[in-house]
Amino acid sequence: MAKNLPLTFGCGLYDRMVPLYTGEVRAEGIDLNFNVIDSPTEVFARMIDGEFQAGEMSCSDYLRRTSANNCPFVAIPAFPSRVFRHGMICVNRRAGIDSPKDLEGKRVGVPHFPMTAALWIRGLLQREYGVDVTKIVWVQDAPLRPVGDAGAMKRTLETKFKIEANESGKPMETLLDEGSIDGFIGADIPEPMRSSPNVRRLFPNYKELEKEYYLRTKIFPIMHTVVIRRDVYDAHPFVARSLFDALNGSKDVAREKMRYMGTLRAMLPWMIAEIEEVDAIFEGDPFVYGLVPNRPTLEAALGYLGDQALLTAPVSLDDAFVDVGS
Repeated sequence: MAKNLPLTFGCGLYDRMVPLYTGEVRAEGIDLNFNVIDSPTEVFARMIDGEFQAGEMSCSDYLRRTSANNCPFVAIPAFPSRVFRHGMICVNRRAGIDSPKDLEGKRVGVPHFPMTAALWIRGLLQREYGVDVTKIVWVQDAPLRPVGDAGAMKRTLETKFKIEANESGKPMETLLDEGSIDGFIGADIPEPMRSSPNVRRLFPNYKELEKEYYLRTKIFPIMHTVVIRRDVYDAHPFVARSLFDALNGSKDVAREKMRYMGTLRAMLPWMIAEIEEVDAIFEGDPFVYGLVPNRPTLEAALGYLGDQALLTAPVSLDDAFVDVGS
């Protein structure tokens, strides 16, 4: 009998990953060593360092590396993390920001300019609300980490955008609370949003806006994709389809268990009502995998990357993702 291929895999333990982690669902021909890493930045760094043979990766970083012909991975169209971002734009109440256009000329904090969450938010502001994002002063915590020709991309970015380093010695949330920056975007809302009267969401009705946005555009922002080290894929191409099928199977088991109404799988008192609403909007699977159903979202991501000077060369989705038959 043929021996299974040992494969190290790094990923957050999302509900859709639990059956794969526990072994309830298995990848055919693979002995998967699932390493749980709940910090996205950590798992990305460890993937880039080559520690894992497959795992979770920033979608925008992967597409940027592919564009720069500097990518040690291939991707499969399985997306473990996706988040609508209307609700992640916070502003200081005293900054005079009543509408998205009011962000022009203001100072807006961001952890790292190219990060996927910021990419989606800037794209949303530009394409949906007509905001000229080049007129915003972007104050970032982390230094720019371009891929490919780092110097050329950094010069292009800084020619098109106003990007400053946060040299205050204070965290962004403090700057937002005290009004040293006028707004903040990122992967999470800053702590003062929960505790300070000085900070509010730009879109208080974000849930309604996000639903309308999805129904109109079919875009559900993708944050992370699953990648396989190129050397592993070249030596064992079956891994792509096997992992894709297992990830789909794991998600299906999680969805079935989530729908059992005898007990609640999460600490959400109105979870059943939420599931019914999500099913009506997403036809039963908000985290659908595969290239075909995700083309509107991925094409939007590529468009935003181009708008924001984050691509070195055009990228074809058919070349960027392994063909797994869906």
